Amino acid sequence: MAVQRHSTRSKRRDSLSRRERHVLEAVVRTYVDTAEPAGSRTLARRFDFGVSPATIRNTMADLEEDGYLTHPHTSAGRVPTDLAYRFFVDRVVRPESLARSEKIRIEREILSGDGTLERILRNATRALGLLVNELGVGSVPQLDRARLEKIDLISVSSQKVLMVVTIKSGMVRTVYVDLPGEAPPDVLESIERILNERLGGLSFTEIRRSFGARLRDAVEDPAARDVLNIFIESSEDFFGAGTPGPEQVVLGQTSAIVGQPEFSTNERLRELIALTEQKDLLAKVLGTRAVRGGPCVTIGSEHGPELSGFTLVTSGYRFGSLRGILGVIGPTRMPYEKVIAIVDYTSSLVTSMLEP
Repeated sequence: MAVQRHSTRSKRRDSLSRRERHVLEAVVRTYVDTAEPAGSRTLARRFDFGVSPATIRNTMADLEEDGYLTHPHTSAGRVPTDLAYRFFVDRVVRPESLARSEKIRIEREILSGDGTLERILRNATRALGLLVNELGVGSVPQLDRARLEKIDLISVSSQKVLMVVTIKSGMVRTVYVDLPGEAPPDVLESIERILNERLGGLSFTEIRRSFGARLRDAVEDPAARDVLNIFIESSEDFFGAGTPGPEQVVLGQTSAIVGQPEFSTNERLRELIALTEQKDLLAKVLGTRAVRGGPCVTIGSEHGPELSGFTLVTSGYRFGSLRGILGVIGPTRMPYEKVIAIVDYTSSLVTSMLEP
């Protein structure tokens, strides 16, 4: 499994000595396991370096000077910086192989429910969060490559219609349409037939580009023309792929992640709560994620300020010709091997479940 690398590079990173690499890895693993700053004596006990605690301490001082480690004012131990985690992910991490019991648990969590895309994504983000004690996150596929299967117009009231758009992959999109006046059933049937005849099989991009040209001369009856004009004027809303919106973001439960030590203070807890309420921000971030080529990991300061204290691990899934994102958000102190493996397996499982 290939983990996508971030493009940022450090002058110092490639010049770490073997001992520095080993000490840095030991600090990261110790801090991930304990959530406590790592001291030289602790590292000497846990890892077989073959050198004295004093030598380890000097190596840690060099790593701190180069920006890989820092230490809280209240502790003599060191903690990894974002740069250390980036080095760890790029140079050390080898994603774990999941146990059969873990795979079965993921499958059981995702398979519960009615099997719709929305339910599968909700189950998947919930399962991701519970399995790794982070916040599961996902996005509904973007529709730029979606191809129209059919359109159904269902009268809801005298001046309101429910338009049901079925995509060839099986995904369904519904939109309520307000009409300029009462539309008889035969008018709606005529417009439904015309929409399907002239738009069926086209991609959403093709529909947006040519909607008006394909339909302006489609009817002669004034009442039908007035109704059809509503669809022409709103075609961008009906068939827009656009940038991801808040409604396209699916979040798992926050109950698992709030138990992390990082959120024991009110300030960090408020940051987490604020993040879950900014679905527009999350939609924008997820919209920039790679959906091909394996898991993608971004860490702390590699994000904008709103996500600077978090790591985001994602992987793409497919729904026919459409693609979406699944992953987790958590503190930068994260068991990266386990998280990457679970995110990658879950996204692959979701893809297989969505296959026709």
